[in-house]
Amino acid sequence: MSGPVSTRVESGVLVVTIERPEARNAINTVTAEAIGAAMDRLDSETALVAGVITGAGGTFCAGMDLKAFLAGERPSIPGRGFAGVVEGPPEKPLIAAVEGYALAGGFEIALACDMVVAAENARFGLPEVKRGLVAAGGGLMRLLQKVPPGIAQEWALTGDLVDARRAYEVGLVNRLTPPGEALPAALELAATIAANGPLAVRATTRILREAPEWPAAQMFDLQRQISEPVRASEDAREGATAFKEKRAPQWRGV
Repeated sequence: MSGPVSTRVESGVLVVTIERPEARNAINTVTAEAIGAAMDRLDSETALVAGVITGAGGTFCAGMDLKAFLAGERPSIPGRGFAGVVEGPPEKPLIAAVEGYALAGGFEIALACDMVVAAENARFGLPEVKRGLVAAGGGLMRLLQKVPPGIAQEWALTGDLVDARRAYEVGLVNRLTPPGEALPAALELAATIAANGPLAVRATTRILREAPEWPAAQMFDLQRQISEPVRASEDAREGATAFKEKRAPQWRGV
């Protein structure tokens, strides 16, 4: 590992690891650029169906690197925002595998993901208000989408830390694991997703993200614009044929 981010591929899943444990995986500009490049790769390579993002050394991410900030850096990438992901997540599903702390911008990275797998020792928080700041990296907006409004307000306005068990109870965390097992559990979840039709996974992800903003009178028309090309694809025919022939489908992504 020669940079602040490492990547590897496992069974159609791109694993992205923030490799700055000496800084609790805090985000500086070069790290944001590397994460953004990994998100571009996830979107562009047809063999990749899903992604997992995690942190090295027992910590997910402590947010923005304040030393880099004070030196004049702005770890935000055009088109993708802070950390190369919070404003422009990949078009394919992304899972956060959280050990230890996911704080401030680190929590915002997790909130930008479609699912979260967390170890029991994980801690989440948007402590910005304690420092006279606003969690402006999508944390406030996405928190309202992920947990009940009253809970989102409590977490955001107090700035207090939230343990993994509580996050799991209110639906923020999909799966809870023993310490050290978040990444394997996230990979298991991602592999299950990656075994499905890639066009269907991508379209389903888009609908799940966009549907909450659709006007009720237009929602089915908007959904059809996304779903019909998948229905007409070779993969859809392959899925039906494989079911009929009682075999595993051979997806081509077309």
